[in-house]
Amino acid sequence: MSRAILYASSPLLASKTPIWRSKFIVASIAIGFAALAGRAVYIQVINNQFFKKQGELRFVRTLDLPANRGKILDRNGLILASSVVSPSVWAIPEDVEIDNANLVKLAKLLDMSVSELSKKLNDDDKSFVWLKRQVDAVSAKKIESLGIKGVYFRNEYKRKYPEGDAAASLMGFANVDGQGLGGIELAFNQALAGHAGSRRVIKDRLGQVVENVGEQLPPTAGRDQQLSIDSKVQFFAYQKLRDAVLENKAKSGSVVVLDVVTGEVLALANYPASSSGRQEGLNGAQLRNRALTDTFEPGSTMKPFVAALALEKGLVNPETVIQTAPGRITIGGATITDAHPHGELTVNQVIQKSSNVGIVKIAMQMQSREMWTMFNQLGFGQKPQLAFPGVVGGRLRAYKSWRPIEQATMSYGYGLSCSLFQLAHAYSVFARDGELIPITLTKTNEAAAGVSVLSPKNAIAVRHMLHMVTGDGGTAPKAQAVGYSVGGKTGTAHIQEGKGYANKKYRGFFVGMAPIEKPRIVVAVMIDEPSNGKYFGGDVAAPVFSETVQQTLRILGVQPDISVKPQIVTMAVEESF
Repeated sequence: MSRAILYASSPLLASKTPIWRSKFIVASIAIGFAALAGRAVYIQVINNQFFKKQGELRFVRTLDLPANRGKILDRNGLILASSVVSPSVWAIPEDVEIDNANLVKLAKLLDMSVSELSKKLNDDDKSFVWLKRQVDAVSAKKIESLGIKGVYFRNEYKRKYPEGDAAASLMGFANVDGQGLGGIELAFNQALAGHAGSRRVIKDRLGQVVENVGEQLPPTAGRDQQLSIDSKVQFFAYQKLRDAVLENKAKSGSVVVLDVVTGEVLALANYPASSSGRQEGLNGAQLRNRALTDTFEPGSTMKPFVAALALEKGLVNPETVIQTAPGRITIGGATITDAHPHGELTVNQVIQKSSNVGIVKIAMQMQSREMWTMFNQLGFGQKPQLAFPGVVGGRLRAYKSWRPIEQATMSYGYGLSCSLFQLAHAYSVFARDGELIPITLTKTNEAAAGVSVLSPKNAIAVRHMLHMVTGDGGTAPKAQAVGYSVGGKTGTAHIQEGKGYANKKYRGFFVGMAPIEKPRIVVAVMIDEPSNGKYFGGDVAAPVFSETVQQTLRILGVQPDISVKPQIVTMAVEESF
């Protein structure tokens, strides 16, 4: 039988509790709840910014919404550069579960070594790491089929260049973040890039969006840019240049094609070039546009400008006879020679046969200031006003520092430097009857207004001399074009190394225009360090000019101005340089 418990018999329970104690306990509990309630109100209502911020730092993310980069178009609306959706692969390292077999497969699909992939997966940031950005769609599907936990995809935009190597040095490239880093991509980056949008979201620990927060700011797509470039002319010029560089075992080459009616650049081709889609790990020599960024001594291509200035000053006329015998002249202790002695030559023939002695005798009749002013007006020594990164102005020293021998050598292109683009631009003064026109890389439908440098009469007279260069007895019969009359000037220059000139290293040039009576285009060609036996501009550069002229004028719809017949090339006269 259980024993009954009598609580009243306990002295502790039987003792009478003071009333104040129970009131105190109840009050303390009430005050505690009130404090908690007050604190909750303070945190959640009055001063909730700190805790909101801490929560957002953990779960709320602002996602960039990339803007679609604008397209680059040629003058006919054909695409030179555009953006396509491309998947990028990323991972949460701490969540990745992968065995050795899949690790090897994934590394192969990402085109990296196993050790490089392992390093990425062991990154210090355990919550996010890029494995590879902008992979191709086929590789992305194969990676997805592996079913690796912790590996995810994000769609981005990747640039595509349909013209490949032919326009690579012109287009430049954009990086994985859509920023232009060279060429046209950099020159027009602000317009092409547009403006990225954004949206705020709540993400879970897997990086997946759970909920949108607030309003979304949509991206603004970049603007398309239409260039003056004709993709067909660009490709053909590149193709013929490439063939010439390879045939002559040259180091490199460049071609510039200008429309002298509108001032538009139709082609800027360089070889070798690396495709704009394969820019990683390349050096500056492989990325630059040599026609705009490289300078050189232009050699005999400067002679027509000196002849033109002498005509302007009334010192000579085209039929003035210059005695060049015995084929050499000494100035200031230095002897200047011709490749072959010619005896008496008219001014026309001085240009036709590229006589150093003849042009020096003409130049020394003028003041150095007059020659400098002429060169300066043509843009030598000045950075071209062209929207392209890295363009250079070359070198033209102040005339006050010229010694007589320097004035003499500058008359045939030594002692100053310029780019091939500058040379082509300067020759437009002969094509435009004495006007120097502005040049543009964007399409325009209006004829360019030029600045007068020469009188039309003297510009046409020099153009006749240039036509003689490409005919019988000239230095460039190989420049003749089927169906079109042409004119131009050869140049062959020793390559400068240090304070002197390299032995048996040359650059060959040809700059000219067509049709000769009413020129539509100027074409300049440079072949750098040909090493297959031929190095004169008339042999290595003139054939590229010929084929580029024929194709370009056909594309532009210019009617042939001479009867189309098989080209008969006579033996070229070796030029002096």
